[in-house]
Amino acid sequence: MRLFVDNLTNVDFSYLDTKRGLVGETWLASIELDGTLDAQGMVCDFGIVKKKLRKWLDQTLDHCLLVPEKSPALQLQTTHASHGINWHLEDGNILKCASPLQAITLVDAETISPVTVAEWCITQLRSQFPSTVKSLKLDFTPEVIAGPSYHYSHGLKKHDGNCQRIAHGHRSKIEIKRNGEINPSDMAQWAAKWADIYIGTREDLSTTNESAFDPDNYAFFYCSGQGEFSLSIPRNRCYLIGTDSTVEFIAQHIANTLKQENPNDHFEVKAFEGIGKGAIAQA
Repeated sequence: MRLFVDNLTNVDFSYLDTKRGLVGETWLASIELDGTLDAQGMVCDFGIVKKKLRKWLDQTLDHCLLVPEKSPALQLQTTHASHGINWHLEDGNILKCASPLQAITLVDAETISPVTVAEWCITQLRSQFPSTVKSLKLDFTPEVIAGPSYHYSHGLKKHDGNCQRIAHGHRSKIEIKRNGEINPSDMAQWAAKWADIYIGTREDLSTTNESAFDPDNYAFFYCSGQGEFSLSIPRNRCYLIGTDSTVEFIAQHIANTLKQENPNDHFEVKAFEGIGKGAIAQA
């Protein structure tokens, strides 16, 4: 007998890729449990499945940086409190990140994909369910987006929760109206501009001499409730804004930029943060 829960939850996170760099992503999670019936006539109570799996995914994947531990591109230094990562990109650049342990998840794989992450999760989850469950299947799928979308990563140092982590992200669609009409060209422009981008806050740029004058990389650093966070990333993979990178500020930044470039037009920007949520701004 198999028990299933489709689209149980979604996870927003970033991961490291040798070509794409730091990639913001959003996946829907679905699960199947194969087993025998207990005295209640159940493989497993739906309440247990939902509660345990959602909590585990929230703690292990959501708003984390996923790092393929077996990749030859990785150099890792771990202390009792933090992970330090040097990630070698195909173009010869190096991406560096240091974060508290709970902000980075080391996945036992060479690359990050829906399949490799699901396989790793299953090995970690087997002990979480009752003996009636003989095997489980976990599927991660991206949202089907018909129009333009982009992958972005960021960190919100003022956030009380896990959004404060310096390298987490989302795959998001965008809708832009110019003078009341959906404008596919404007949407495609921003989707291309923000493909696999890190949206960095100018205030978070490191003030050390070495970082401030590095012509190839931006270095970010801040302290928040969970600890110290730092990120060094090639400038061509980063987009700087003058505010925090909340979805509200992102939507307003896009609207304002379009307005500056086209002062005679009116713009409404609906920016998504992952699936089914976001902000609307006008200019």
